[in-house]
Order: sequence, then C-alpha cells, then structure tokens
Amino acid sequence: MASPGSPLRITVIGAGVVGCYLGGRLARHADVTLVGRPHVLDPIRAVGLTVESGDGDRLQVPADALTLAWSPESVRRSDVVLVCTKAGSTAAATAEFDPYLQPGTLVVGLQSGLHSADLIRDRVDVAPVIAGVIPFNVVRTGPATYRRTSTGEIRIAEHPLAAPLIEVMREAGFPIRATDDIQAVLHGKVLLNLNNAVQALSGLPLRAELLDHDLRRCVALCQVEANRVFTAAGVVPRVPLAVPAGLLPTVMRLPTPVFRKLARTVVRVDADGTSSMNDDLVRGRPTEIAVLQGKVVKMARQLGLEAPACERVVELVHDAERDGDDRQRWTGEALLAELTGARRRARMVARRQP
Repeated sequence: MASPGSPLRITVIGAGVVGCYLGGRLARHADVTLVGRPHVLDPIRAVGLTVESGDGDRLQVPADALTLAWSPESVRRSDVVLVCTKAGSTAAATAEFDPYLQPGTLVVGLQSGLHSADLIRDRVDVAPVIAGVIPFNVVRTGPATYRRTSTGEIRIAEHPLAAPLIEVMREAGFPIRATDDIQAVLHGKVLLNLNNAVQALSGLPLRAELLDHDLRRCVALCQVEANRVFTAAGVVPRVPLAVPAGLLPTVMRLPTPVFRKLARTVVRVDADGTSSMNDDLVRGRPTEIAVLQGKVVKMARQLGLEAPACERVVELVHDAERDGDDRQRWTGEALLAELTGARRRARMVARRQP
C-alpha cells in the first residue's frame, strides 16, 4: 500500500460514467489513473473533468490532476484497483489488467450483478478481490462532464486492506461503509435495480417513472418473483431503505400520494435522471438485463421456479435493443397488462401440466 504521507494510488478500470465520477471526486485526495476508451478520455485530456450533483455541487478537475490511459499497465503501481466496467465485460477486462497486478493490491469489483467480483476473483491469483455496491446513478451530461442524479451509501466487503480506500473516499465526500454480508447487499441492489428495465422500457425520466402507479406495479411484479427466488436460494437481501426487502413490492404498489410520502429517498432523483439501461438503449449499446431480470429468470429455472414477469421484461428489453430508435415506449397501463398477461399464461400452463 501507499507509504505514509503519500497519496493512495487508485486505478479505475473501465472509466465510464461511474468510473469518471468516482475518479473525479477522488482526484484531490488520491493519485488517480483512469483507464478507458478514447471517446471518454480524449475530452477529459482536452478540457479536464467536471463532476457534479443535482444539489449544486460542482468540481472541476484539471487534466493534469489525473493520469489518463488506454492500457491497464498502471495497475503495476496501484494500491487499489476499482473495476467499473459493464458486467458483461468483466472477464475480458480482468484478462487485460491481471498480468500487471502486484501482490497486496486490493481489487474492488463495482459492477452490477451478483457475481461480477467472483468473475474477477476466478482470474486473479496474486491479489485480494472484494465486491462493492455503488447505489447512485450517474449520467454524462457533456463530453467531459458527469453528474450524479441520485444519492446513497457505497458498500464494500470488509477486508483489512480496504481501510485506506474507505478513508480516502470519505475525505472525497462519499458516504461509504464496509459490510460483513456483501452478498446480501448485492442481492438487495439487484432487487432495487429491477426498476431500471421498467424505466428504460417506458422512456420516462426516473422520477416520473417512479411516480407512475402502473409502472411501479410492474416493478413490484418483478420484485415479488425475485424475492421468491432469492429466498429459495437461501439469501435475504439487504436494501438501504427503512423497509425490509420482502415488503418492497407492497411499498411499490401503494397509491402514489402515499408512496411519495413514504419513499422520499427513492424519489429524490434529478428530474431528468435516467437509468444506465436507458442510456444504453439510447446509445445503441447492449444492456445489462442479463444480470438483473435475466439473472432472476436463470436462478428460477435452476430452482424449479417460475419468473414469468421477469422473463417477459427480458424479452421486451431485447426487442428494444434490436429496434433502436424505433423501439416502443411503454405506458404503465400497457406494460402492466403485458406482464400480468405473462403471469396469467404461466399459471395456465402450470395447471395443464400433470
């Protein structure tokens, strides 16, 4: 780790919206290297990096306050590696940086999904790997500007080497806490992120989508299935809310005036904030539906259970990926009818089976 008095050396692998936001906030308190694609790094190299939040906080980071790299060779000298790639790119990204890792470097997987850190761990022999959860959304609002559109506390797995990272993140203004049950937290994040697909299918900003009763009922259908699957797998998800995970679907089904009052934290997002899945659809990129509703469906099949609402959402997101700009923008009423119809058909099939 960094010697006393020297800044913590952090390399961000897969510097996209989340990685750039983290790197920008950390740059005043650590030696930060961003490893990413030219279309992300070139604007930062030209004008510096700007990170901001909806509450008016704005930080401008000069380009020379960061190290910008297309290759992950910088992990040779890193104390901490933050992996912020898309979940589907985990294996390929790990294969690229693994040859440069040094013993004692802490690798933190911050991607979506339940097992991204496991994929890193499977390919890394010389360094410890832990999982973490980023609870907030970030959007790219300009060539080199990244805005956090919601709030939340970062969670990472407990590890002796994590203390310096936690300290520097707190110095940078990030609420962060270590947990002894990161897998439960990861399951809770998936449970909350089942909303991403519903928001993306509707095309509405997150706040407007969350205040649509029918769209929330769509999310609740997916959460009911996920809770059933997670319980069967022996996991009780942890969510950063005042209600237990099992009651989330009930909260989502509440009338909007009651929901607005009880779920102030949930709806405390920027008026134009969207999910990362929506951004992927807008930019014509593959989504992470496989590690959200897709993961629930996969687990359900392994456990001999059904998850028809989640399965239909996966199909609709793949349709949207294929259709691009011509994709359907679902109203709450239409999407709810689609998902309840999928559940009804699944029940009819189950009754016909011997």
